[in-house]
Amino acid sequence: MTKPLKVATVQFEPTMFEKERNIARLIEMVTEAAEAGAKLIVTPEMGTTGYCWVDRAEVAPFVEPIPGPTTDRFADVARAHDCYIVVGMPEVDPTTNLYYNVGVLVGPEGVVGTHRKTHPYIAEPKWSAPGDLGHQVFETPIGRIAMLVCMDIHFVETARLVGLAGADIICHISNWLAERTPAPYWITRAVENSCYLIEANRWGLERTVQFSGGSCVIGPDGAIEAVIDAGDGVAYAELDLERARARRVLGEKVFEQRRPELYMELPTNTYLWNPLDFFTLYGHRPLPPGRRSRIAVAQFAPGGDVEANLARIEELAVKAAREEGAELVVFPERAVTGLDAPGAVPLDGPAVAKLVAIAARHDLHIAAGLAEDDAGTLYNSAVLVGPQGVIGRYRKTHLDATDHNWAQPGDEWGVFDTKFGRIGLLIGHDAAFPESGRVLALRGCDLILAPAALRSRLTNSHAGSAVAQNYPIPTGADPHHWHLMRARAGENNVHLAFANVLDPAAGYSGKSGVFGPDTFEFPRREAILGEGEGVIACDIDTSNLDSRYPTNVVRRKDLVTMRLPHHYQPLIR
Repeated sequence: MTKPLKVATVQFEPTMFEKERNIARLIEMVTEAAEAGAKLIVTPEMGTTGYCWVDRAEVAPFVEPIPGPTTDRFADVARAHDCYIVVGMPEVDPTTNLYYNVGVLVGPEGVVGTHRKTHPYIAEPKWSAPGDLGHQVFETPIGRIAMLVCMDIHFVETARLVGLAGADIICHISNWLAERTPAPYWITRAVENSCYLIEANRWGLERTVQFSGGSCVIGPDGAIEAVIDAGDGVAYAELDLERARARRVLGEKVFEQRRPELYMELPTNTYLWNPLDFFTLYGHRPLPPGRRSRIAVAQFAPGGDVEANLARIEELAVKAAREEGAELVVFPERAVTGLDAPGAVPLDGPAVAKLVAIAARHDLHIAAGLAEDDAGTLYNSAVLVGPQGVIGRYRKTHLDATDHNWAQPGDEWGVFDTKFGRIGLLIGHDAAFPESGRVLALRGCDLILAPAALRSRLTNSHAGSAVAQNYPIPTGADPHHWHLMRARAGENNVHLAFANVLDPAAGYSGKSGVFGPDTFEFPRREAILGEGEGVIACDIDTSNLDSRYPTNVVRRKDLVTMRLPHHYQPLIR
């Protein structure tokens, strides 16, 4: 594709029990978009019927086979205007009589493909079976198109599967609720897979459920290229598919840098079992009790002088302990040794010994990055230390282009049991890979510490929404509506402490923060250091092994439990 591709997203409020009215109105809006030159038009989940069905019997009069009468009508529009349309509707499989919540891609030739929603929301089991067609990418004359339906996109694996299969565009149809939109997960999936995402969401109120609107087109860099806030409407954008095909995330060729040999746990599901039983099996690495703690992150610009860096680390550590009441402080990537040249130090050398001494003097735990020299082999590493000494070391497994100039990649994950709970370590660019946080979550981590030196934009603002939401869901303006690390915490049900370098002249944007384990909890349990050097702290809770089944989301991990790993085998190839 060398010329821009014009696309459209359709936002619409269907009316339950009025299927013909809904289809007629959608046909009008789709035709409007086609006549305006859109070659790909996306409509909302269950747009032909409405969404909040209480059981199979209630939705039964409105289900159809595919192809069927409804897809035929949209195919007529596609044929007349030489375009492609994504339709959200309930399907019946004539061979089994099972119902599915589907997205259907129709074009001038008729039905091109169907995606049956693979990961059900709480409403689907009332009438629909989980999808059994996997996650496909459909080759068309206008590009490689994939579809996901609403809840599917909560799970890092679904969008990754179609990204790896070459999708230029993910068409995400939804009935999204309970937060202001464009939703952070929508933006995250576009960014981490370097593809366009066309979002068609419904709006309005149905059976007491308030839907969020915010239909949009999101670019591979996370920029919102077109958006509708509230109401019925059509929004347009022009796509350059070469931007998607560059497959660059945070400036890096991430698909070439993946480490599938380290992802072997992805097709498993730790949390199908009560974690109290699973993690105590054979007495091997039971989860630590956990506790309520206060965690801080520090952001500054380390230089090439190790002694000066250690002095600055101590200064910020004291501030975190005395002013913020922190018990654990996370410092940026290579905070000890600096970023300009490796200046590597051995783990058993004086620099790390001084870091331990700082921890002991102030009764703190500290995580900090450094360039490590292990008998002449260099690694981009992070250490976790406490008053008692070195607790553990992690070597960065996903090296960026700069790291490749001097460092070797690590080959194992860093997971450590502490009084704060089970801690996992990631370093900077590791967090660009959704597989990293997922593996740590599957290993039972309560808290991920992420020293970083990331230059690219990690946040998006929101101007505010006119869609009414129940208190305390925010609707007003927010400078950090989307933060990549908030998404990483929420999708894995972990606390995440992200400490980034702050050096605007060199492109390092800071935006360090401590993020909570539930993306849809408001007010959010988080603290973000938006501007300037310094520290910021937040309370976390990793406890809850004192009941027969944990009720703390960190320990029960709802979004990890709801994964459907039998779909995920391509991720480890």
